Order: sequence, then C-alpha cells, then structure tokens
Amino acid sequence: MKRLRSWRRWFTQKFGLARLVCLALLVVFAALRVWDPPPVQEVRLRTFDMFQLLDPRHKTVRPVTIVDIDDKSLARLGQWPWSRTRIADLIINLTNLGAVVIGFDVVFSEADRLNPDLVANQMRYLDDVTRARLRELPSNDQILSDAIKRSHVVLGETGQPAVGAELDKTLPFTGVATVGEENAEKFLFEFPGLLRNVPVIEKVAAGRGLFTIKTERDGLIRRVPMIMRAQGNIMPSLGLEILRVVTGTPTLLVRTDKTGVRAIRLKGVEIPTDKNGQLWVHYAWQDPSIYVSAADVLDNNVPPDKIKGKLVLIGTSAVGLNDLKTTPVSANMPGVEVHAQVLESVLSGAVISQPNYALGVELLAAMIIGILVIIFTPNLGPVRLVLAGAMFAAILVGTSWFFYARYRYLIDFTYPLLSTTAIYLTFIFASFVREQRQRVQIRGMFAQYMSPELVEQLAQSPEKLKLGGEEREMTIMFSDVRGFTSISESYKHDPQGLITLMNRFLTPLTNVIRARRGTIDKYMGDAIMAFWNAPLDDKTHEINACEAAVGMLEKIDEVNREREHEAAEGGHVYIPLNVGIGLNTGIGVVGNMGSDKKFNYSVLGDSVNLASRLEGQTKEYGFPIIIGSRTALAVKDRFAILELDFIMVKGKSEPEVIYAIAGREDVLRSAAFQRLRNITIEMLACYRSRDWQGALEAIERGRRSEDADTLEKLFRLYEARIKAFQADPPPADWTGAYALLTK
Repeated sequence: MKRLRSWRRWFTQKFGLARLVCLALLVVFAALRVWDPPPVQEVRLRTFDMFQLLDPRHKTVRPVTIVDIDDKSLARLGQWPWSRTRIADLIINLTNLGAVVIGFDVVFSEADRLNPDLVANQMRYLDDVTRARLRELPSNDQILSDAIKRSHVVLGETGQPAVGAELDKTLPFTGVATVGEENAEKFLFEFPGLLRNVPVIEKVAAGRGLFTIKTERDGLIRRVPMIMRAQGNIMPSLGLEILRVVTGTPTLLVRTDKTGVRAIRLKGVEIPTDKNGQLWVHYAWQDPSIYVSAADVLDNNVPPDKIKGKLVLIGTSAVGLNDLKTTPVSANMPGVEVHAQVLESVLSGAVISQPNYALGVELLAAMIIGILVIIFTPNLGPVRLVLAGAMFAAILVGTSWFFYARYRYLIDFTYPLLSTTAIYLTFIFASFVREQRQRVQIRGMFAQYMSPELVEQLAQSPEKLKLGGEEREMTIMFSDVRGFTSISESYKHDPQGLITLMNRFLTPLTNVIRARRGTIDKYMGDAIMAFWNAPLDDKTHEINACEAAVGMLEKIDEVNREREHEAAEGGHVYIPLNVGIGLNTGIGVVGNMGSDKKFNYSVLGDSVNLASRLEGQTKEYGFPIIIGSRTALAVKDRFAILELDFIMVKGKSEPEVIYAIAGREDVLRSAAFQRLRNITIEMLACYRSRDWQGALEAIERGRRSEDADTLEKLFRLYEARIKAFQADPPPADWTGAYALLTK
C-alpha cells in the first residue's frame, strides 16, 4: 500500500494532476458519446441544421408536383373528406394529363359516407323504389377503385400507437428482403398498429406506403423513416414505395451491418440511411412552384407540363387540416412537401447521410485532439494556449464542413469540440487554481517583509518571482542597535519589557524599509537584514535603500524622544538607542534557501558580506550610515556623501572605497557640508600621499569648522593611524588601503 501511494505520488508529480483529470474527462466524454443521451443528440442535430441553412439543396430538376387540397379547394368544393367520386375524378384527370405515379398523403380508412347504399339506409322519407334503385348503384369506393385500377396509384397508410382491428391477410404488402450481417427488423422503428385503406381500393393499388413521419425531440423533422415495422409487418415509406413503383422493383433490399441499416436498394438506386433506416432529408427552400390546387385539377385548369411526366403527390396545405411540419429550413412546411423533398433528393442524387462509421471517426478525432491538448497545453503560454484552442476548433469545424460540402456526409464536430473544450477549460481552471495557490503562497511568504502594495503586485504577477534562485544586482542593508547588550541587561528582571522595547523600535524601522520598496530578509535579535531590487525590479533601488536608512534614523530619534520623556516621568534610567546601518550594492544570488521542510527567501554573495562589514564599522568611523562605492556613485546627487576610507575587507582581494551619508539633498547643498567635505578630501589626499603633516593640519582646520563635531571620531581615527605610521612608516607598495581588523 505504501509502495502504491509512493508510485501514485511520483506519477502525479511527473505527469500532473490536471493531465490525469483531463484523461479521465476524455474517457467520460467518449462514454457519453457512445451512450448518446438526448442532450448530446440535440447539440449534434442543431449543428446539422446549421449546415442545411448555410448550404441547402439546390434544385436542378423538379420531378414532383403536389396537388394541394388547399384553402381555395375547400372553399370551393366543401370540407374534407370529399366524396370518393371526386377523388376518382382527380385521379382520372391527373392520369389523362400524363402523371407517372400518383401518391396519396391521406388514408381512406373508412367507407365513403356518401355511398348510395349508406344514403339509402340513412334517408328517412325515400320511397321504396328510390331506395332500391340507390342500393343497385355502384359504391363510391368502387368508382374510386376502378379509377385507381386504370392508373399507377400508391396509397398512403399510417402507423398507429395501438393495435386496432386485425389485418386483412388477403391484402398485399410490399416485399422486403434483408442483405447483410444482421436482420433489419430489430433496428427499425415500430408502430404497434397499422391503419390501412378500405379493402376495395387497397387491393387494386400499385403500391402502399406509410406516410407517418417521426419528429425529433425538439419537434423538427430532419429524418424520414424509409422503412418501418407496423403491426408486425415491414413496410416502406410513401416516398420509397413511389420510387419502387416507378423503377419497377419487385422487392426492396435492405442492406445491414453489425451497427444497423446502411442503405435500401431499388433497381438502379441505393438510398443511404442511418442505422434505423431513416433518410436524412437534404432540404431545399420551400418551392411554391411545385404546387397546383386540387380545385384547378378538377376544373382541368392546370398547364399540362405541371403534370406530364411528374410524380404527383396529393396532400394538403390547409391550416385547418393540421398537416404543417417544422424542418431545419422552414417553420411551416406542409407534410406532403416533406415527402416531395425526399423524392427530389433521391432522384437528383443530392442525398446527405451520416455513415455508420461516423461515430468511430468522431471518437478517434476526440481522442487524438484531446491527447494532443493534454500533452502540449500545460507547456504553452496564455497567447499560444488561445491560438492552439482556436486552431483545434477551426480544424474540427473545417473538417466537418468539408465532408458536408464535398461529400454530403454528416460528421459531427460538436462532440470532439466539446470534449476538447472541456479539457481546455480544465487546464485553464487548474492554471487558475495553481496561480491562486501561488498568490496565496506569495502573500504568506512576503506579507511580513514587503509593503502590501508590493506584495499584491507580486501576487498579481508571480512570473516576476523566480523562487528557484537568480543572480541580480541588489542593494543590501544591515542595521543593528549599538550597545543593545547593556540595554538588555537593564531588562533582566523584565523580559516582557525587553520584547516590548524590541517591537517598539523594530516595527517603525520595518515600516520605513517596506515603504521604500525594500524586502525584509530576516531579524537577528535587534538587527535587521533587508534588500532591494528583489523579488520585484526596482530601477532606483540604491536611492530607495538610502532613503530608508535616513528614515530609520529619523524614526529612532522619535522613539528615543518618547522613551526619554517616559523615563523622566517614570523616574528611571534612560539609555538612548543608536542604530548603525551598512549599505552595499552589488551582485547577489536571491531565492528560496533552506531545507525541503523550511526555507526562506534570502540573498547570498560578497556584496552581502560587505554590507554586513560596513554596518559593523559605523561605530569605528562615527557615522550611523556607511555605504559602499557603487551605492555612493548611484546616489551622490541626492544625498550628502562623505568619503571615509579605502579599506581591505578580509576575504576580498580588491580594496573598497567607503562613504558615509551625512544627510539628504538639503544637507548636500549647504555651505557647512561643502566645507567639511573639502577638508575631508584634503585630509584623505595628504594621508594617501604620505603627507602626514598636511593631513594633521587639515584635521585641525576641520575641528575649527562649523559642525566639526560630526567628524571628530573620524579625525581621531586618522590621527591615531598617522601617529602609528610616523613611528613605523608603511611599506613602499602601500596604496592607502586599510585592512579591517574587525568584522
């Protein structure tokens, strides 16, 4: 178990948790596509609707004419259903005009209510002679049967949701045979019941087909079943039966494979279908030119070319007869025109299909693109990530459109696009979570050591932080309280008071550093180590560091005044706090340092060591702020800078010129400071040229100058060195550098 957890941790670290989640998503989406629940289907169907709207079928031939039982016909000839004799007249006129086949998008399931024998039985006041003569007349259904017999008529039938009457087994059915690996019956839509025409006309028709159309869940008609089961019998659709009669095909062949129905074959024609035997209708825009009014046909008021050589469908567009359908290209298309669109598509060879292998293509595309995204996406930047996502989307959409526009194949791009988008969004979410975690980590790491503004800037741009370590130019500060040991001894019976005192002066000093864009490295008792120009870039880090140093002295003065006042009121001894500060600019290595359990963002390097040494020399030279030469060069126009010495630090081969900060720019511009600086320059020049007497004379002049007390400790230091050199002169190769004896 332990080994399993170790392996899982290793795999997660190497491969990435986000990648594992995305692989799981890829599998889930594949299972979802195979399951194909209604929401997934509807997204796919809407895509195919869009294709049809963008590129509908363009009519090159018009082989179909619709004889429309329209509102005009109903107004002139009366309500539907009409007498069968009128339907017979309609068939006779169409046959005389040269109709090839006449198909009915209506069913004559009951005997005509105007049949003479029915009228004879229903009329109350007929005499016996008239009643007998009516019963001797042929029925209207027989008259229609005679008309059908002399023409090529395909009768319409409809599937029923429940079994009605027993079927008359003497009435014919169209022959259907299956060719393939599977029996077609188990794939077909099934209607429990079947509503047929009255036997007298059913048995003489050239063909019989179901005009029942199944709508999708959203009410649209995209596919029309070409072959179905109704009350246990396999039956063709109305359109397919018309084609069978036209081509003279005795038996329909249904081709199948393991996935379902593939196509239906007639003599010289193969119609591709989906696995359930449905034809995807390749719709054209509604075409009013293929309609003629039934009333005009009965009046022989139709141009012959509208009927001659045509496949004629008889149906209705009248609103009251409720046979309006919704299709991808029309919100109100008469049901009879849907059958006309089927015939036109097949006869013009402009059919569309969704191959049975489409599912495999979609799954393969989703897997390939998904795996590519999983492999490469985490390594891409934001811009490349967006471009890659757009490229994959364009490939999927473009490929799907290519197959539709070129081959009329319906290949779904929405499933691979959705799965890829889900993976893509998962990576974005993982990146967001990772960035938020990183921001929280950064805020927690730097909140105590940097100003809130800098912490927030760093949190919003974590790429600016290289936690692994980097080399960069920085200004480093060390500060320490002079004589803090004696101060702490006065609190040996009050340790809580000592902690309060430390917090009292460390807090304002820290605030000054943070306010000037500094980063607190660590606290070492009463000492503070800080640096500038990391983790965020600071182009004026030398100036900011010097401003912070001067500001720290001002804050210590404020704390001392408060403590002195408190000591006077409390009657206890007051010991002032004095701070020494060393600043140096140079190259340092900054980053997370420590163990794998605990680490700190810190800096190392020779420049750090020199800054520490400079802080230690503040008590020797009598100036609270001592800076290195690179720092002095960067701030010489903003601060009052005094050169102090040319020193050799232990561990460094090259000596370093060090300086003191005597004040800000107002001090720099003062006449008193200019005089003191000139005297210091003269003293150092004489000292380094071994003019001991000239150096001593410069010191004496300096002591007589205004504000000379600030240089007294420096003067005494050089007097002691000069007296030592007068007694024991330096060697001939002496450069004026002084080797520090203390750290």
